[in-house]
Amino acid sequence: MSNKNVTVLSLGEESAAVLGRCDENLLRIEKETDAEILVRGDEVHIKGGDAERETVTRVFAHLKTLASAGVEINETVLNYALASAAESGENVAPSLTGNIYVTPRGKKIKARTLGQRRYIDLLGENDIVFAVGPAGTGKTYLAVVEAVLALKRKEVRRILLTRPAVEAGEKLGFLPGDLQDKVDPYLRPLYDSLSDILGGDTARKMMEKGVIEVAPLAYMRGRTLDDAFIILDEAQNTTIPQMKMFLTRIGFGSRAVVTGDITQVDLGPGEKSGLVHAERILRDVDGIGFAYMTHLDVVRHPLVQKIINAYERAERHGTE
Repeated sequence: MSNKNVTVLSLGEESAAVLGRCDENLLRIEKETDAEILVRGDEVHIKGGDAERETVTRVFAHLKTLASAGVEINETVLNYALASAAESGENVAPSLTGNIYVTPRGKKIKARTLGQRRYIDLLGENDIVFAVGPAGTGKTYLAVVEAVLALKRKEVRRILLTRPAVEAGEKLGFLPGDLQDKVDPYLRPLYDSLSDILGGDTARKMMEKGVIEVAPLAYMRGRTLDDAFIILDEAQNTTIPQMKMFLTRIGFGSRAVVTGDITQVDLGPGEKSGLVHAERILRDVDGIGFAYMTHLDVVRHPLVQKIINAYERAERHGTE
Protein backbone atom coordinates (compact mmCIF):
# COMPACT_ATOMS: atom_id res chain seq x y z
CA MET A 1 0.00 0.00 0.00
CA SER A 2 1.58 3.30 -1.08
CA ASN A 3 1.51 6.43 1.08
CA LYS A 4 -0.70 8.24 -1.42
CA ASN A 5 -4.23 8.78 -0.13
CA VAL A 6 -3.48 6.80 3.02
CA THR A 7 -4.50 7.70 6.57
CA VAL A 8 -2.65 6.01 9.44
CA LEU A 9 -4.32 5.57 12.85
CA SER A 10 -3.00 4.07 16.05
CA LEU A 11 -5.52 1.98 17.99
CA GLY A 12 -3.12 1.34 20.87
CA GLU A 13 -4.22 -1.09 23.57
CA GLU A 14 -7.76 -1.10 22.18
CA SER A 15 -6.65 -2.63 18.87
CA ALA A 16 -7.92 -6.16 19.52
CA ALA A 17 -11.29 -4.98 20.87
CA VAL A 18 -11.84 -2.57 17.99
CA LEU A 19 -10.81 -4.93 15.20
CA GLY A 20 -12.86 -7.81 16.60
CA ARG A 21 -12.29 -11.53 16.66
CA CYS A 22 -10.38 -12.60 13.55
CA ASP A 23 -10.65 -8.97 12.39
CA GLU A 24 -14.40 -9.38 11.81
CA ASN A 25 -15.08 -5.72 12.61
CA LEU A 26 -12.36 -4.57 10.23
CA LEU A 27 -13.79 -6.72 7.43
CA ARG A 28 -17.26 -5.31 8.05
CA ILE A 29 -15.93 -1.72 7.97
CA GLU A 30 -14.15 -2.40 4.69
CA LYS A 31 -17.31 -3.86 3.19
CA GLU A 32 -19.52 -0.97 4.29
CA THR A 33 -17.15 1.86 3.30
CA ASP A 34 -15.31 0.59 0.21
CA ALA A 35 -12.03 1.53 1.86
CA GLU A 36 -8.94 -0.69 1.89
CA ILE A 37 -7.57 -1.24 5.41
CA LEU A 38 -4.25 -2.83 6.34
CA VAL A 39 -3.24 -3.66 9.90
CA ARG A 40 0.36 -3.26 11.03
CA GLY A 41 0.78 -3.90 14.72
CA ASP A 42 -1.61 -1.58 16.53
CA GLU A 43 -1.89 0.70 13.50
CA VAL A 44 -4.45 0.69 10.72
CA HIS A 45 -3.57 2.09 7.31
CA ILE A 46 -6.66 3.31 5.47
CA LYS A 47 -6.53 3.75 1.71
CA GLY A 48 -9.27 5.31 -0.38
CA GLY A 49 -10.84 8.57 -1.42
CA ASP A 50 -11.11 11.49 0.97
CA ALA A 51 -14.71 10.71 1.92
CA GLU A 52 -14.03 7.01 2.54
CA ARG A 53 -10.95 7.72 4.65
CA GLU A 54 -12.78 10.35 6.72
CA THR A 55 -15.68 8.00 7.37
CA VAL A 56 -13.44 5.10 8.40
CA THR A 57 -11.38 7.41 10.62
CA ARG A 58 -14.57 8.48 12.42
CA VAL A 59 -15.66 4.85 12.83
CA PHE A 60 -12.35 3.83 14.39
CA ALA A 61 -12.27 6.91 16.63
CA HIS A 62 -15.79 6.08 17.83
CA LEU A 63 -14.94 2.44 18.56
CA LYS A 64 -11.63 3.24 20.22
CA THR A 65 -13.28 5.74 22.59
CA LEU A 66 -15.89 3.19 23.64
CA ALA A 67 -13.39 0.34 23.96
CA SER A 68 -11.13 2.44 26.19
CA ALA A 69 -14.15 3.04 28.45
CA GLY A 70 -14.77 -0.69 28.75
CA VAL A 71 -17.73 -0.86 26.37
CA GLU A 72 -18.03 -4.16 24.52
CA ILE A 73 -17.70 -3.63 20.79
CA ASN A 74 -20.54 -5.84 19.60
CA GLU A 75 -22.59 -5.79 16.41
CA THR A 76 -25.02 -3.16 17.73
CA VAL A 77 -22.18 -0.81 18.67
CA LEU A 78 -20.48 -1.33 15.30
CA ASN A 79 -23.75 -0.73 13.43
CA TYR A 80 -24.22 2.61 15.14
CA ALA A 81 -20.60 3.62 14.61
CA LEU A 82 -20.96 2.99 10.88
CA ALA A 83 -24.35 4.70 10.58
CA SER A 84 -23.44 7.79 12.59
CA ALA A 85 -20.06 8.19 10.86
CA ALA A 86 -21.75 8.12 7.47
CA GLU A 87 -24.30 10.78 8.40
CA SER A 88 -22.39 13.07 10.76
CA GLY A 89 -18.83 14.30 11.24
CA GLU A 90 -19.33 14.48 15.00
CA ASN A 91 -17.66 11.92 17.29
CA VAL A 92 -20.50 11.19 19.70
CA ALA A 93 -18.78 8.29 21.46
CA PRO A 94 -17.69 10.28 24.56
CA SER A 95 -21.36 10.83 25.47
CA LEU A 96 -22.06 7.07 25.31
CA THR A 97 -19.51 5.78 27.81
CA GLY A 98 -21.20 6.24 31.20
CA ASN A 99 -23.54 3.75 32.86
CA ILE A 100 -27.11 4.89 33.44
CA TYR A 101 -28.05 1.88 35.54
CA VAL A 102 -26.72 -1.56 36.46
CA THR A 103 -29.31 -4.32 36.81
CA PRO A 104 -29.25 -6.89 39.64
CA ARG A 105 -27.69 -9.35 37.17
CA GLY A 106 -24.86 -6.91 36.44
CA LYS A 107 -26.13 -5.77 33.04
CA LYS A 108 -24.82 -2.26 32.36
CA ILE A 109 -27.37 0.00 30.74
CA LYS A 110 -25.92 2.86 28.71
CA ALA A 111 -27.10 5.26 26.07
CA ARG A 112 -26.19 3.44 22.88
CA THR A 113 -26.89 6.31 20.48
CA LEU A 114 -26.82 10.09 20.53
CA GLY A 115 -30.62 10.13 20.28
CA GLN A 116 -30.86 7.99 23.40
CA ARG A 117 -28.38 10.25 25.21
CA ARG A 118 -30.46 13.35 24.39
CA TYR A 119 -33.61 11.52 25.49
CA ILE A 120 -32.06 10.64 28.86
CA ASP A 121 -30.97 14.24 29.35
CA LEU A 122 -34.52 15.45 28.64
CA LEU A 123 -35.88 12.99 31.22
CA GLY A 124 -33.75 14.72 33.84
CA GLU A 125 -34.80 18.21 32.79
CA ASN A 126 -38.58 17.99 32.36
CA ASP A 127 -41.59 16.78 34.34
CA ILE A 128 -43.25 15.52 31.14
CA VAL A 129 -41.35 14.04 28.21
CA PHE A 130 -42.70 12.79 24.89
CA ALA A 131 -40.48 10.25 23.13
CA VAL A 132 -41.41 9.88 19.47
CA GLY A 133 -39.72 7.45 17.12
CA PRO A 134 -39.67 4.01 15.53
CA ALA A 135 -39.72 0.68 17.31
CA GLY A 136 -36.46 -0.59 18.72
CA THR A 137 -35.05 2.77 19.81
CA GLY A 138 -35.36 2.12 23.56
CA LYS A 139 -38.09 4.69 24.22
CA THR A 140 -40.03 2.63 26.75
CA TYR A 141 -37.09 0.71 28.21
CA LEU A 142 -35.15 3.86 29.07
CA ALA A 143 -38.29 5.45 30.54
CA VAL A 144 -38.67 2.44 32.86
CA VAL A 145 -34.99 2.78 33.86
CA GLU A 146 -35.53 6.44 34.72
CA ALA A 147 -38.67 5.54 36.68
CA VAL A 148 -36.79 2.94 38.73
CA LEU A 149 -33.99 5.43 39.41
CA ALA A 150 -36.52 8.06 40.53
CA LEU A 151 -38.07 5.50 42.89
CA LYS A 152 -34.67 4.54 44.32
CA ARG A 153 -33.83 8.24 44.84
CA LYS A 154 -37.21 8.59 46.62
CA GLU A 155 -38.29 11.30 44.21
CA VAL A 156 -41.53 9.35 43.69
CA ARG A 157 -43.41 6.78 45.76
CA ARG A 158 -44.69 4.57 42.98
CA ILE A 159 -44.46 3.73 39.30
CA LEU A 160 -47.44 3.39 36.97
CA LEU A 161 -47.12 1.93 33.50
CA THR A 162 -50.01 2.01 31.08
CA ARG A 163 -50.84 1.58 27.44
CA PRO A 164 -54.05 1.63 25.39
CA ALA A 165 -55.57 -1.72 24.48
CA VAL A 166 -56.51 -0.70 20.97
CA GLU A 167 -58.27 -3.95 20.14
CA ALA A 168 -60.13 -4.04 23.48
CA GLY A 169 -63.49 -4.42 21.76
CA GLU A 170 -64.78 -7.68 20.41
CA LYS A 171 -61.36 -9.26 19.85
CA LEU A 172 -60.59 -9.22 23.58
CA GLY A 173 -64.00 -10.71 24.25
CA PHE A 174 -62.92 -13.95 22.58
CA LEU A 175 -59.92 -14.34 24.88
CA PRO A 176 -60.30 -16.57 27.98
CA GLY A 177 -60.21 -15.30 31.55
CA ASP A 178 -61.25 -12.16 33.39
CA LEU A 179 -60.57 -8.59 32.24
CA GLN A 180 -57.00 -8.61 33.60
CA ASP A 181 -56.27 -11.84 31.74
CA LYS A 182 -57.64 -10.28 28.56
CA VAL A 183 -55.50 -7.12 28.72
CA ASP A 184 -52.29 -8.74 29.97
CA PRO A 185 -51.05 -9.55 26.45
CA TYR A 186 -51.11 -5.82 25.65
CA LEU A 187 -49.12 -5.04 28.80
CA ARG A 188 -46.55 -7.84 28.41
CA PRO A 189 -43.79 -5.56 26.98
CA LEU A 190 -44.02 -3.42 30.14
CA TYR A 191 -43.77 -6.49 32.38
CA ASP A 192 -40.75 -7.66 30.40
CA SER A 193 -38.95 -4.32 30.81
CA LEU A 194 -39.60 -4.28 34.56
CA SER A 195 -38.39 -7.85 34.94
CA ASP A 196 -35.17 -7.13 33.04
CA ILE A 197 -34.40 -3.93 34.93
CA LEU A 198 -35.39 -4.96 38.47
CA GLY A 199 -35.23 -8.74 38.31
CA GLY A 200 -38.35 -10.87 38.05
CA ASP A 201 -38.82 -11.54 41.80
CA THR A 202 -38.31 -7.91 42.81
CA ALA A 203 -40.67 -6.66 40.13
CA ARG A 204 -43.39 -9.11 41.22
CA LYS A 205 -43.04 -8.18 44.90
CA MET A 206 -43.23 -4.45 44.11
CA MET A 207 -46.37 -5.01 42.03
CA GLU A 208 -47.93 -7.05 44.85
CA LYS A 209 -47.27 -4.17 47.26
CA GLY A 210 -48.72 -1.62 44.84
CA VAL A 211 -45.42 0.22 44.45
CA ILE A 212 -45.57 -0.64 40.75
CA GLU A 213 -48.84 -0.77 38.85
CA VAL A 214 -49.26 -1.95 35.27
CA ALA A 215 -52.72 -1.28 33.86
CA PRO A 216 -54.65 -0.42 30.69
CA LEU A 217 -55.11 3.28 29.99
CA ALA A 218 -58.84 3.06 30.76
CA TYR A 219 -57.94 2.39 34.41
CA MET A 220 -56.45 5.90 34.69
CA ARG A 221 -59.78 7.67 34.25
CA GLY A 222 -60.99 9.59 37.31
CA ARG A 223 -57.72 9.26 39.22
CA THR A 224 -55.27 11.90 40.45
CA LEU A 225 -51.74 10.53 40.55
CA ASP A 226 -49.47 12.25 43.08
CA ASP A 227 -45.78 11.41 43.72
CA ALA A 228 -45.73 8.95 40.85
CA PHE A 229 -43.66 8.23 37.78
CA ILE A 230 -46.17 7.49 35.03
CA ILE A 231 -45.34 5.98 31.65
CA LEU A 232 -47.82 5.89 28.78
CA ASP A 233 -46.58 3.46 26.14
CA GLU A 234 -47.82 3.07 22.53
CA ALA A 235 -49.36 6.52 22.83
CA GLN A 236 -49.91 6.81 19.08
CA ASN A 237 -52.94 4.59 19.69
CA THR A 238 -54.64 6.99 22.08
CA THR A 239 -57.44 9.18 20.85
CA ILE A 240 -57.32 12.92 21.54
CA PRO A 241 -59.75 12.63 24.52
CA GLN A 242 -57.72 9.74 25.95
CA MET A 243 -54.48 11.71 25.73
CA LYS A 244 -56.08 14.71 27.42
CA MET A 245 -57.49 12.43 30.12
CA PHE A 246 -54.06 10.90 30.76
CA LEU A 247 -52.14 14.18 30.90
CA THR A 248 -54.65 15.71 33.30
CA ARG A 249 -54.25 12.78 35.76
CA ILE A 250 -50.76 13.99 36.70
CA GLY A 251 -50.69 15.28 40.28
CA PHE A 252 -48.20 17.00 42.56
CA GLY A 253 -44.72 15.51 42.68
CA SER A 254 -45.34 13.36 39.62
CA ARG A 255 -43.48 12.93 36.35
CA ALA A 256 -44.70 11.41 33.11
CA VAL A 257 -43.22 9.93 29.95
CA VAL A 258 -45.28 9.39 26.81
CA THR A 259 -43.80 7.12 24.14
CA GLY A 260 -45.01 6.24 20.69
CA ASP A 261 -44.36 5.78 16.99
CA ILE A 262 -46.55 8.04 14.88
CA THR A 263 -45.92 5.86 11.81
CA GLN A 264 -47.73 2.90 13.40
CA VAL A 265 -51.17 4.21 14.37
CA ASP A 266 -53.71 1.39 14.74
CA LEU A 267 -56.80 3.49 15.44
CA GLY A 268 -59.95 3.03 13.43
CA PRO A 269 -60.92 5.08 10.37
CA GLY A 270 -61.57 8.72 11.20
CA GLU A 271 -59.97 8.55 14.66
CA LYS A 272 -57.11 11.01 15.19
CA SER A 273 -54.04 10.06 17.21
CA GLY A 274 -53.75 11.80 20.56
CA LEU A 275 -49.98 11.67 20.28
CA VAL A 276 -49.91 13.49 16.96
CA HIS A 277 -52.32 16.10 18.33
CA ALA A 278 -50.35 16.56 21.59
CA GLU A 279 -47.10 16.98 19.67
CA ARG A 280 -48.66 19.82 17.72
CA ILE A 281 -50.22 21.77 20.60
CA LEU A 282 -47.76 21.11 23.46
CA ARG A 283 -44.40 21.46 21.73
CA ASP A 284 -43.70 24.95 23.12
CA VAL A 285 -44.99 24.42 26.68
CA ASP A 286 -42.29 24.95 29.34
CA GLY A 287 -41.62 21.82 31.38
CA ILE A 288 -42.54 19.49 28.51
CA GLY A 289 -39.71 18.00 26.45
CA PHE A 290 -39.87 16.22 23.11
CA ALA A 291 -37.27 13.59 22.21
CA TYR A 292 -37.23 12.50 18.58
CA MET A 293 -35.62 9.20 17.65
CA THR A 294 -34.73 8.03 14.15
CA HIS A 295 -33.56 4.89 12.38
CA LEU A 296 -30.06 5.69 13.67
CA ASP A 297 -31.27 5.02 17.21
CA VAL A 298 -32.59 1.53 16.49
CA VAL A 299 -30.73 -0.96 18.67
CA ARG A 300 -32.32 -4.17 17.41
CA HIS A 301 -31.24 -6.45 14.57
CA PRO A 302 -29.41 -4.40 11.88
CA LEU A 303 -32.11 -5.28 9.37
CA VAL A 304 -34.61 -3.27 11.43
CA GLN A 305 -32.82 -0.04 10.45
CA LYS A 306 -32.99 -1.02 6.80
CA ILE A 307 -36.68 -1.96 7.08
CA ILE A 308 -37.52 1.41 8.64
CA ASN A 309 -35.58 3.21 5.92
CA ALA A 310 -37.39 1.25 3.21
CA TYR A 311 -40.81 2.14 4.64
CA GLU A 312 -39.83 5.81 5.01
CA ARG A 313 -38.68 5.94 1.38
CA ALA A 314 -41.92 4.32 0.24
CA GLU A 315 -43.99 6.84 2.19
CA ARG A 316 -42.01 9.77 0.79
CA HIS A 317 -42.55 8.54 -2.76
CA GLY A 318 -46.16 7.59 -2.21
CA THR A 319 -45.64 3.92 -3.04
CA GLU A 320 -47.00 0.86 -1.25
